[in-house]
Amino acid sequence: MKRIVVLVSGRGSNMTALADRCTAEGWPARLVGVVSSRPGAVALEAAAGRGIATAVVDARGYADRRDFDAALAGVVERLEPDLVVLAGFMRILGADFVARFAGRMLNVHPSLLPSFTGLHTHQRAIDAGCTVAGATVHFVTAELDHGPIVVQGVVPLRPGDDAATLAARVLAVEHVMLPLAVRWFVEDRLRIEGQRVRQLDGAAQQILAGGL
Repeated sequence: MKRIVVLVSGRGSNMTALADRCTAEGWPARLVGVVSSRPGAVALEAAAGRGIATAVVDARGYADRRDFDAALAGVVERLEPDLVVLAGFMRILGADFVARFAGRMLNVHPSLLPSFTGLHTHQRAIDAGCTVAGATVHFVTAELDHGPIVVQGVVPLRPGDDAATLAARVLAVEHVMLPLAVRWFVEDRLRIEGQRVRQLDGAAQQILAGGL
């Protein structure tokens, strides 16, 4: 059984989608811990209600990012993860942390990378006049939002969309694609080949939402 640790900062809707699919579909894995950078995050309550161990490493308690990363790494490593998943984790992790979990850490980012790395992705897509938007699950590397791509989900950008309506549409596809990517990982169905990720069964590595 592969051991999964999820890092969160807020509501944790991607974490709950992941946990519920793992249980419902009988993956050879289990979520052994949810670690939040913010005390009181709704995700902690959602995890506890599913019998998942929780912990908090409060980012506000560390003046230096390296100290925060070291404390977080200690908590995560005690859970002995095979995979670390960043699901709405609102901290930039340093190179040392990333190196500890290289090749076994996934992030879900709310844009079609390599476009719109960083924050405010939905408004930036609208302002750029994009006709589609989406999200990306990728392996984490030291360069922010630039790791090898596992799967992308594409949604239409509709007339009248604002950042909130687009975010809701993108989040819905994230709830499908993140569990899919994690299942592929725990079932050993992915291989990193340089900057590319190959799905070894030949499954499509893109999800097109309705209307496309």
